[in-house]
Amino acid sequence: MKRKIYNQLSKWKNENEGKTAILIKGARRIGKSYIAEEFARNEYDSYLLIDFNKAKPIVWDWFDNYLDDLDTLLFNLQIEYNVKLIPRRSVVIFDEVQLCPRARTAIKYLVADGRYDYIETGSLISIKKNVKDIVIPSEEDSVNMYPMDFEEFLMAMNEEMLWEFIVHCYERQIPLKGLHRKALDLFRTYMIVGGMPQAVLEYRESRDFDRVDKVKRMILQVYNNDIAKYADNVEHKVQSIFDAIPSQLQRHEKKFRLSALKPNATYRDYNDSFFWLADSRIVNICNCCTEPNIGLRLNMERNTLKCYMADTGLLISHSFNENGNTPAELYQKLLHGMLEVNEGMLVENIVAQMLRTAGHKLFFYSHSDRNDSSNDMEIDFLMAKGKITSRHNIIPIEVKSSQRYTLTSLRKFIAKYGEYITDPIVIHSADFAIKDGMTFLPLYMTPLL
Repeated sequence: MKRKIYNQLSKWKNENEGKTAILIKGARRIGKSYIAEEFARNEYDSYLLIDFNKAKPIVWDWFDNYLDDLDTLLFNLQIEYNVKLIPRRSVVIFDEVQLCPRARTAIKYLVADGRYDYIETGSLISIKKNVKDIVIPSEEDSVNMYPMDFEEFLMAMNEEMLWEFIVHCYERQIPLKGLHRKALDLFRTYMIVGGMPQAVLEYRESRDFDRVDKVKRMILQVYNNDIAKYADNVEHKVQSIFDAIPSQLQRHEKKFRLSALKPNATYRDYNDSFFWLADSRIVNICNCCTEPNIGLRLNMERNTLKCYMADTGLLISHSFNENGNTPAELYQKLLHGMLEVNEGMLVENIVAQMLRTAGHKLFFYSHSDRNDSSNDMEIDFLMAKGKITSRHNIIPIEVKSSQRYTLTSLRKFIAKYGEYITDPIVIHSADFAIKDGMTFLPLYMTPLL
């Protein structure tokens, strides 16, 4: 299956010519190792792959003992892995490099040596114990990798031309009309299958939601095991947050309430736990912004946040756990939009996922007035314009899962912050439209924002 990150790796190889290594960061089971090896196989004469999940202790020792003798280090690796490396025509892959921090330190010297290219992959790459006592090499570029986005899902389904038409309509600001239903049906399939490559591959080959669900549950078990193994000293807090995500997103106000975990809990008590989940890329954190002005981060309220799953397909399997599996009947109801309960949390989660994958930081706006509830407002997402001007820099985004909805908060927000905002957007299940000064965007166009 095609992944767009391949193009980023090609750009790195052609432009850097060995002057930097590249680190592919992302959650477990999203295809980092696969894409690194696929790229190495296609773009180099030979490649040497070191999987630090499987590497022998002697390999780890070489990185401790031979950083000042790279000839011996590289010769030993070629003998151990039975691969002949060719100067400037070969690449070395450090897979799950966070498990061997000393190997990451070695990147500085290996890049300076200049004989070969170096690709690293890593999960939990910033956890304290993985960077303790090492100097992060400045010779290391990095690229974020996410679950498969909707375009990649359509490529896997052999629907590339549909995506081209969606882009065509978005750029010209016109509806899809006769093809809207097909695009929306495929999008709903993407939402419930998710973007984890193993789940997408299983669906493509079997079209069996039961088998897809088993794949997703296996991945969720990997995440649970990682929490128990790697979330040092905060594993119980991390697990409690992870388990609570569906119930928190099910609420009308999706802000994460720590009181649901422990009475009188504060964000300070759980700060490291949220960081662990965000750094592992299991979740996407959306922070509250108190004013939609230039520099959303400057007005960020750290103690108020929403916690989305990084993959909506996993959220479904995490949420609907009937005797260890999600019934196929439930998948069918989700596919046809017949499950009203929980629909809102899934749609908002998939929008957060798509915005994050497209490179946007996640912010929302919330205001409550104890004296006058008519002043209450909540805007699902705030996004900065690409080009900053003196006024009108922030795009408010409302997400609607049902066919019938009101825009009370958005209209109040526009009235209050008109000089700050531009191009209000409503993301919904209907076709593209522009009316009343707002853009109504079908869900499947969200990645194009």
